[in-house]
Amino acid sequence: MKDKLLNWLNLVLVADVFVVILGFGWLAIAVIGNAVGVNLGLDLWHQLWQPVFNPAIGILMGGAILSGIISWVSKKFLSSQ
Repeated sequence: MKDKLLNWLNLVLVADVFVVILGFGWLAIAVIGNAVGVNLGLDLWHQLWQPVFNPAIGILMGGAILSGIISWVSKKFLSSQ
């Protein structure tokens, strides 16, 4: 059960990493475009910050902490049995 949970959590975290990386890439390109006067979706990115990118970063951080805690508990308590 623990292994299945960890595999699922890791799969979600990998997908979430790609969402965060793509969001950062979009932001960087949109800021450069805005600096040269080309509209590349910076306003849309700002609208999506609260409902999409902010929770994605929070899920990534929380999932990484949860994964670390589960691994630490497994090594600390379950490896001695």
